[in-house]
Amino acid sequence: MKKWTPLHEAPEPLEGDVVATITGGTIVWFVLFLAQLPFYNWFDDHDHLWWLWTCLAGAGLGLIGIWYVRGRDEAIRRHAAEAEAEAAAATPAPDAAAGGASADDAAAGGAPGDAEAPAVARPAGEAGATA
Repeated sequence: MKKWTPLHEAPEPLEGDVVATITGGTIVWFVLFLAQLPFYNWFDDHDHLWWLWTCLAGAGLGLIGIWYVRGRDEAIRRHAAEAEAEAAAATPAPDAAAGGASADDAAAGGAPGDAEAPAVARPAGEAGATA
């Protein structure tokens, strides 16, 4: 008999101050290492020395994590700035001649953009050329 499990969409990832979170965790690991350091001989006698080195490894890996997430945040900011610059470059600035009604349009009784575009002359061999 197959067990029924409902299928759900994955939730959106939580975004927060990742650098602060990793930094806080790194500090906790290092403080735990320093707190256990005076009891080095006790840990050694009871074969629990790995507790001390686990805390030191956590602090060391935390330093690598801080370096990594700072680079990640910088890359995200850089990508957002580039996307914003591309969007700004792709959007044409409003032009007074193209967007506003002129006196000629008002005299002709038409609204801006009602006039037909002028025909473009193309060489006879080019695609889309009219005879």
